Amino acid sequence: MATITQATPADLDVLTQLFDAYRVFYGKSSDQAGARVFLEARLRNNESIAYLAFEDGVAVAFTQLYPLFSSTRMKPVWLLNDLFVAPEHRGKGISKQLLERAKQLARDTGACEVMLETAKTNDIGNQLYPSAGFKLGTDVNWYHFEFNGE
Repeated sequence: MATITQATPADLDVLTQLFDAYRVFYGKSSDQAGARVFLEARLRNNESIAYLAFEDGVAVAFTQLYPLFSSTRMKPVWLLNDLFVAPEHRGKGISKQLLERAKQLARDTGACEVMLETAKTNDIGNQLYPSAGFKLGTDVNWYHFEFNGE
């Protein structure tokens, strides 16, 4: 079982490495300097909450959540935007531990839900999330507008 801790600016080195690997996994070019600047701003400005998973003192996974609000329910919502486990540590239940920590954050902050999206082709995620109690939404259409194909 991994140890889960909330990331602070003191964790930027290890968080940056995992975040950069996550971005590369999703087809982006490695940019550790840019990743560090991005993460540091999120943490210092309280714009996200990140959790790190450690095994034997080594950071092996992370998740990052962003605060949103539901106007109709008049409550906070957490967007689980990032979840990554280093390849050599997959299959150990670390992702489920991080998901449980995200759900605990939602409970602790009075949020009405934790939401996330994943690609239809993400076979692992599409098995993981329902097994952790997440339900596939079927009652809304999710639209987005991209600038410059980003």
